[in-house]
Amino acid sequence: MSLWYLHDPAANRRLGPMETEAARAEVARMPGLLAWREGMADWLPARNIAELCEGTPADPAAGPPPLPRNGGRGRADEIEFRIHGQEMQFVEIELDPGESAIAEAGALMFKDAAVQMDTIFGDGSHRGQGGGFMDKLLAAGKRVITGESLFTTMFTHTGSGKAKVAFAAPYPGTVLAMKLDEHGGCIICQKDSFLAGARGVRVGVHLQRRILTGLFGGEGFIMQKLEGDGWVFIHAGGCVVERELAAGERIDVDTGCVVGYHPSVSMDVRPVGGIKSMLFGGEGVFLATLTGPGKVWLQSLPFSRLAGRMLQAAPQAGGQNRGEGSVLGGLGRILDGDNRF
Repeated sequence: MSLWYLHDPAANRRLGPMETEAARAEVARMPGLLAWREGMADWLPARNIAELCEGTPADPAAGPPPLPRNGGRGRADEIEFRIHGQEMQFVEIELDPGESAIAEAGALMFKDAAVQMDTIFGDGSHRGQGGGFMDKLLAAGKRVITGESLFTTMFTHTGSGKAKVAFAAPYPGTVLAMKLDEHGGCIICQKDSFLAGARGVRVGVHLQRRILTGLFGGEGFIMQKLEGDGWVFIHAGGCVVERELAAGERIDVDTGCVVGYHPSVSMDVRPVGGIKSMLFGGEGVFLATLTGPGKVWLQSLPFSRLAGRMLQAAPQAGGQNRGEGSVLGGLGRILDGDNRF
């Protein structure tokens, strides 16, 4: 039988080891405690652990303990946040003692000293933390498949009072805040759009079943599936348009402009039109089709389009610019006022 260790962030003192019944009594008396036992990768708020909440009297000041969900993993942490900026946005998350946020590697902008940073396997969900080695390896493997880092960074408030941690978008665009329980507990999104979220959110894999959709749908066969009931923050390029499609309603979208959609939405591809449109229309060979019911989110500036423009404007061999749009070639570059001799 595993023994529990408890930590009181307010008094900065540790209790234990103790058996489950004794730990339950301490949690009932002080619901703000953190708890850990052998097999857990990190300290968790005791009120989020079903073993320590079941059978304990409710604390009127703290409110009822969260109901266990999804196999007893508990609800996601109830974080508070604020999104700053216009073209280059970042999200600032405010944590209570014991609360945690997860983020992609390299997304950190700043954090308070009381926020402890830890690198873990997988997506930071409760299952990934409390499970065995194979569970963690499976969660990490899903992230590798979607093109993300093998590790997730978790930021936990280990002090008292409030503490803040902020995560920045990787390129110009919009940060979307979404509460997953308001979207049926699941959102399908492009594989590099997840920026950060509350601990308890699971970042999984969504496979495109249709071959043509996987080959020409803009995001390949593999997309991200965000599941849970907490807040997630998704980054999109440029500005974002949200559309709610009725049953059977369809819109045609440039394949790179799809940010995310509800699982009830069907995604497919179709040819743009005739041979002339395919060769000279500038929109590629296929368009993505999204068919309702459900919500979809579209971005105005896919990163692939931004990268293509930057590459087109970059100096070519010999250190000269291409002179986009100039029919005079080198002569036009002499007159354009931006010469490098």
